[in-house]
Amino acid sequence: MDTLDTDIVAQLLERLHREAHAADHAHFEQVMAEIEASGQTAERWAETLLVEERAGLRPVYQGYAGHFLSVTPGYGEFLYAMARASNAVRIVEFGTSMGVSTVYLAAALRDNGGGRLIGSELEPSKVSRARGHLEAAGLSDLVEIREGDARETLADVRTALGGPIDLLLLDGAFSLYLPVLKLLEPHLRPGAVVLGENAFDPEYQAYVRDPANGYRSRTLAIDEGRGNEFSVRTK
Repeated sequence: MDTLDTDIVAQLLERLHREAHAADHAHFEQVMAEIEASGQTAERWAETLLVEERAGLRPVYQGYAGHFLSVTPGYGEFLYAMARASNAVRIVEFGTSMGVSTVYLAAALRDNGGGRLIGSELEPSKVSRARGHLEAAGLSDLVEIREGDARETLADVRTALGGPIDLLLLDGAFSLYLPVLKLLEPHLRPGAVVLGENAFDPEYQAYVRDPANGYRSRTLAIDEGRGNEFSVRTK
């Protein structure tokens, strides 16, 4: 039986997805209404958020402290499958939030025979809740969640992981996708998978879609409208 199918993990994820819907649904509905009323596209809305983040990252995300902003069940299953398919044993996650995506990835590590996941989360209250969820899932022995700015907390991951990164999930502040990728790029193994969930930053998209930078990249039709970018490190 896969770890995802065990009662303890399956029931926890079902509960967390219900809680995420309750916490976030009204917010997302409001955002979509504002986009529609203004005549904007989701990409245009994302550009506005990028500007706000670059003006002050912490004030923006303190406003989301009570929101999960988590992956959907479908994308979670995709994360698990990608980690299994790539036989990942060293995973880095930027933007842990409440730890929903972390549970999927840690479950894959368990089924791959073990490994290590290092995550980074800016909001202290989310770090505490994510750690609790990993403990409840029986997966906390595989995961270290670091609190703070990922440009600082992830600087030593190669040493901490004991080897190159097999899979990188970018799912935090949009404006930091490219800086975090470049920070970790020297530590990605050839063939490493880089997943950009909500990868709306045009600079990030342009970078990973240019083969000269050492990636092959495509936008995936998972969770329509969420800008999921799938990239493979080619060198």
